[in-house]
Amino acid sequence: MEASDYFSKIDSALSYIRQQTAVIPEVGIILGSGLGNFTDRISVTNEISYSDIPFFPTTTVEGHSGKFVFGTFQGKAIVAMSGRFHFYEGYSMKEVTLPVRILKLLGISLLIVSNAAGGINPDYRVGDLMVINDHIDKFPENPLRGPNDDRLGVRFPDMSEPYTLDLVDKAMNMGKSLGLSIHQGVYLGILGPKLETKAEIHYLHTVGADAVGMSTVPEVIVARHMDLKVFAVSAITNLCSPNDNVIFTHDNVVEAAKKAETAMSLLIENILKGN
Repeated sequence: MEASDYFSKIDSALSYIRQQTAVIPEVGIILGSGLGNFTDRISVTNEISYSDIPFFPTTTVEGHSGKFVFGTFQGKAIVAMSGRFHFYEGYSMKEVTLPVRILKLLGISLLIVSNAAGGINPDYRVGDLMVINDHIDKFPENPLRGPNDDRLGVRFPDMSEPYTLDLVDKAMNMGKSLGLSIHQGVYLGILGPKLETKAEIHYLHTVGADAVGMSTVPEVIVARHMDLKVFAVSAITNLCSPNDNVIFTHDNVVEAAKKAETAMSLLIENILKGN
């Protein structure tokens, strides 16, 4: 896709959204599997279905409702993505990350990302939270591949600190003070949608992953390309151990994510206080 064609699609989607809402958001939040109820905490002014936005993909995954929610939260103008897109759904990486481009151009300076992830670190338990302090990209495609549009970001964005470390420290301190079961660690992003073999789990642990999932990394790459601050947190929804014989399903993941939702919502609420 030519850079000019891609920018034109972004501009069309952006124009439609601006016609539907007067909110200029400071913070954007991507809500992962089972975490859609966070929108109940927002004083909502507008909701826009993805299916109504020009050139916008629509989510196909259970637990992702598929709409932008605009409003206020903790005194800040906010837009939440209730539902995200995954490369395994068949979309291109540019389609998967299109919402991040739009969120930046709508006005956000901070992107908060949540996800459900499998725990690789043996110290983790189902229901724990992991604040992401770095990631390993094992996707077969990069959202920045192809012609670069300087209006969106530089050709070679720095990824030495993809997650804003002062927010990581703040989250860890707050999480402990709130009595949450919280860790910080490295998230490894894979294509999916299959879950991992025992040999793959052993490999992921060996290369330094604390948790594994099928999202987040492409969105964070694009966020950093557009010079956004990023805070990301995983709900540990299953434990990946090469010695276990437990069979996991997506339903298990969604159910576990819902159980972790209260703790994750509390953490995000406190991160936004005073930020």
